[in-house]
Amino acid sequence: MAWLSLKVLLVGLSFLGCFYPLVDFSFSGETRGQKPNFVIILADDMGWGDLGANWAGARDTANLDTMAAEGMRFVDFHAAASTCSPSRAALLTGRLGLRNGVTHNFAVTSVGGLPLNETTLAEVLRGAGYVTGMIGKWHLGHHGSHHPNFRGFDYYFGVPYSHDMGCTDTPGYNHPPCPACPRGDRPSRNLERDCYSDVALPLYENLNIVEQPVNLSALAQKYAEKATQFIQQASTSGRPFLLYVGLAHMHVPLTRMPPSAGSRGQRPYSAGLQEMDHLVGRIKDTVDLAGKNNTFLWFTGDNGPWAQKCELAGSVGPFTGSWQARQGGSPAKQTTWEGGHRVPALAYWPGRVPVNVTSAALLSVLDVFPTVLALAGAPLPGGRRFDGLDVSQVLFGRAQTGHRVLFHPNSGAAGEDGALQTVRLEQYKAFYVTGGARACDGSVGPERHHERPLIFDLEADRAEAAPLDQGGAEYRAVLPRVAAALAGVLADIAGDRVSRADYSQDPSVRPCCDPRRPACRCRAA
Repeated sequence: MAWLSLKVLLVGLSFLGCFYPLVDFSFSGETRGQKPNFVIILADDMGWGDLGANWAGARDTANLDTMAAEGMRFVDFHAAASTCSPSRAALLTGRLGLRNGVTHNFAVTSVGGLPLNETTLAEVLRGAGYVTGMIGKWHLGHHGSHHPNFRGFDYYFGVPYSHDMGCTDTPGYNHPPCPACPRGDRPSRNLERDCYSDVALPLYENLNIVEQPVNLSALAQKYAEKATQFIQQASTSGRPFLLYVGLAHMHVPLTRMPPSAGSRGQRPYSAGLQEMDHLVGRIKDTVDLAGKNNTFLWFTGDNGPWAQKCELAGSVGPFTGSWQARQGGSPAKQTTWEGGHRVPALAYWPGRVPVNVTSAALLSVLDVFPTVLALAGAPLPGGRRFDGLDVSQVLFGRAQTGHRVLFHPNSGAAGEDGALQTVRLEQYKAFYVTGGARACDGSVGPERHHERPLIFDLEADRAEAAPLDQGGAEYRAVLPRVAAALAGVLADIAGDRVSRADYSQDPSVRPCCDPRRPACRCRAA
């Protein structure tokens, strides 16, 4: 097998028949019993309405529903952006893209990634004595020092970006479909603009490419195995641990599941949800067996469903963005409508998080960073400001309120990427820009800038169907408060230590196991 030509700083050993890192689990400081463990699971493109505990029509998430019954469910929880890289950067830094520099997605050929002067959650916890692991999708830069192993993670196993950003021999379901990787001397067939047929999808273990192209049909099983191995080994070490799992589900392409009893006629999306739910269930079972009631498991999503993928996209539940739908285009992923950023979220920690509680607190993925650090007894990095809150009092049932204001950045639809042109203020939500995202029918809503913003009352109108009358007393009362909140955060960002991501591209940085072979294959054809 050919290996990626990089300086390897980590070594491995044969463990359970596969390469496994020599992670140093020894630590002379506090023991795991004095500090909690953390497992953070981030779903990809999962709709709020895909979770059975949220939406009565959803029936494919039995393990997640059990977790909700045994923990806390959040119904007003939001991604920090409506697309992949900015949302993940915000989770790991507690800062919006205008601060951390990540305002849109990184590419296969991206030279940069999450700026190196930004401090990640893993870096802080590792400095506090934690052993840190990441399984799954990274999408914050793969070249050089932007690789997860250089951003605080002792161990990494996964795909460095979205799994539609490279060809495979098992393409799965996509809309429109993409071809398999070329074999032998046959030329690649780039039938669709959004298909990648010249380079195969890589699977990394630490700094090594161990498979290219990835076998998507086996990926969920591999992620489950690696996650359970990490938890088991860390739990017996005496050291606290952080495990961050970036799921491939429910992003396209969806896995082509082998036929089984009772699966005939099952929609691919439904089958994919069940596969994801089973994977999460395995991780939860391992936590229950090995974590000894000292492990906090937080499940949420990076953004809402990708509507242009039609039947291969998830459900937004009642958050249909009806005003935008009437204009044409999508009100889901990439947009700042509720369907784009309101995501499922569950907290599970036996003995600490109360059982079978539904919280309506306004919370965000931004809150993961400060909350986890507070629970670990680790200080926030100095010299910068944060957009997330320590919401541990909400988690423990001692408070019912979170944010008063959230800002939803433009995420690939209308407006400049990363700009803050949508404001959530208590139950109100104001849009200064709308449109720009493609719907299943191919329509793209016209980009419209609203000097006087559209303002919706989400308590009375969660479908965002009818904005407040701009001549009415309620609109006149809310507008100056929205404007003041927006002016305040922009002034705060202007005075903060902000970063700029390098979005330059160079074809030579594409992950490639063997450039002499078609699509960079490193397995026998």
